[in-house]
Amino acid sequence: MKNDYEAVVGLEVHIQLLTNTKAFCSCTTKFGTSPNMNTCPVCLGHPGALPTLNKSVVDYAITLGLATGCEIRPFSIFSRKNYFYPDLPKGYQISQYEDPICYDGALEIELAEGQKRIGITRIHIEEDAGKSIHDVDIDTLVDLNRSGVALLEIVSEPDIRSAQEAYQYLMQIRQIVMYLGICDGNLEEGSLRCDANISVRKRGTEKFGTRTEVKNLNSFRNVERAIEYEINRQIELIESGGTIVQHTMLWDATVHETKVMRTKEKAHDYRYFPEPDLVGVSVSEEWMQQIRQRLPELPLARKQRFIEQFGLPKYDAGILVDEQSLGDYFESVVSKLSGKTEESYKLVSNWLMTEVMRILSERKIPASEFELPAEFIAELVDLLVTNTISSKIAKEIFPQLLTSNKSPIELVKEQGLAQISDEKLIESLVKDILSQNSENVEKYKAGKSNLFGFFVSQVLKQTEGKANPKIVTEILNRELNNN
Repeated sequence: MKNDYEAVVGLEVHIQLLTNTKAFCSCTTKFGTSPNMNTCPVCLGHPGALPTLNKSVVDYAITLGLATGCEIRPFSIFSRKNYFYPDLPKGYQISQYEDPICYDGALEIELAEGQKRIGITRIHIEEDAGKSIHDVDIDTLVDLNRSGVALLEIVSEPDIRSAQEAYQYLMQIRQIVMYLGICDGNLEEGSLRCDANISVRKRGTEKFGTRTEVKNLNSFRNVERAIEYEINRQIELIESGGTIVQHTMLWDATVHETKVMRTKEKAHDYRYFPEPDLVGVSVSEEWMQQIRQRLPELPLARKQRFIEQFGLPKYDAGILVDEQSLGDYFESVVSKLSGKTEESYKLVSNWLMTEVMRILSERKIPASEFELPAEFIAELVDLLVTNTISSKIAKEIFPQLLTSNKSPIELVKEQGLAQISDEKLIESLVKDILSQNSENVEKYKAGKSNLFGFFVSQVLKQTEGKANPKIVTEILNRELNNN
């Protein structure tokens, strides 16, 4: 992006709610069933079939609104959003238009230069449409299983100024809704979808440029790539004397470019009017207070607490809070440590980010399904901190913890794996090894310093890896460099 231009981006994020049934009928929301099985006269739009609002949908909307600092409207109504499409059997979507249930909120995102506030214009309830399937060898097919599934649409203020900011905003939305337990954040299954409104303007000007809307953004990286591409396309078009037209664009991930899909619709094109088959939604102060009391600690606040409370590096804290259950597992482990020091906390973090996360990734499971008790990791770290075992021994017994149901202490005792930290014994071993390798000692003193590792390995070999490497190193340094 040229320095004399500034991007103005707003995101519309749709999240599919984790309700057992759809927004206005009792059909299941289970993913992966055969096409058109999760349907009934209500979500198929049969004449005379009347919708009934699922209370959990409202509860989840209020939850997200409070978590993002929104005002909650005491009374809101539903509207019909009218348009024709093959996967919309009623010919309209039930949505909210003039009076969204949540409005005027914000969330913080983290950037290299610090935190930035992104405003949230509104969060409103609506139902999903069905799904048109084009990638078959016959005509387009329609699956209405998704028709009527409950969604929340989160509309940001045009506060985003780059593709990277958009990426961070979307990641923060995903983390929040997963922490709240209202959406699984699965882009592959369409649980979280995003459209981007993009325009550019000369720096220093207040007036917004003509915007385009980019759809089909089915991954976080595609959001970033599409916005970056569209920003540069608009700048190049303006610089060459062209004019931006308000189009709806489609992101083609195969060739990494945007293509015109259709002329951008405006609100009047949808002929919104109040939904006559549903009463309004009343939200009492008592209901809001009940939801407010059960709000969890949100990811950004938790990350900051991990940094301050446990002295973790920013990177570690970010990894641990990314998935809520991994952060929970970390806290469970540190609560069971005998020695509560920053060294211990960092060791716990290291083990979780390497050995534990490797297993979680291989098995494709969350930390909540990991079978190793938190006290076993805590015990392993305590043994390391007290120099009872070496890191080499710790890595050797870790796989056994997963299969034996025995604690680290039990395994160390049974197999005689306790680290040798007796300085006199190690000193005697070092002297013997140096005397047996006098030729290499002379080479070392003549400048061949890489032989130091050879001497260390000989001591460890003699003790079957049980000698404390730190003490071995100190004694070798003393014997080799002071004689």
